[in-house]
Amino acid sequence: MKIEKKSEGIKFPYSEKVLEHFRNPHNVGKIENPDGKGLEGSPACGDMVAVYIKVEPETKVIEDIKFESYGCASNIATGSVITDLAKGKTLDEAKKITWKQASEELGGLPPIKAHCSVLAVEGLRAAIRDYEEKHGLVTEKEPTTEDVVRRRLKHVMNPLTGLDIIRTNLILKISVEAGVVRVVVDLPADHQFAPAIKEDIIEKLGSLWDVEKVDVVFTA
Repeated sequence: MKIEKKSEGIKFPYSEKVLEHFRNPHNVGKIENPDGKGLEGSPACGDMVAVYIKVEPETKVIEDIKFESYGCASNIATGSVITDLAKGKTLDEAKKITWKQASEELGGLPPIKAHCSVLAVEGLRAAIRDYEEKHGLVTEKEPTTEDVVRRRLKHVMNPLTGLDIIRTNLILKISVEAGVVRVVVDLPADHQFAPAIKEDIIEKLGSLWDVEKVDVVFTA
């Protein structure tokens, strides 16, 4: 007796809409000289999203938005749909976009991948916060402390590992005094990654409302 086997393709745990945004994502890329940008996640952890925005200064409408993604299908699809939802909205409207809304737009996500929609939303909010800080629009002005600086530095990547510079113990000391933030980095000043890390630290801290100067010091 000859038994015929049916061949079945791989069954993905995603909706057709997720797969469509994954295969043909919208608004992919990087905006040069963006008005605001946010970075959430880490490639070492498996998922990362960077969001870039251009904002009309009078209306505060997001005129252009793009994203870069490192991660799974859910990560790419949520980055795509989040940018679609935010484009053309005011900053205040875009802040109200939730991860549940993104998930619903995609026809649902597997529970184990729900964090991907959270990551994309946090990337968008970080880009908006970056814009507001640079333009003096922050209403809740939290004083800059060592804890605040440390939280910000968790978004600065250590290129040697792909993790942030806090988790990899690259920061030896942080001090905040009279508007001056001083960060001591455990790298020689002539290290190949030193200029990029310094630039990223200054960018993450320099927009804080009560910071007048960011001093980045290398160990040698």
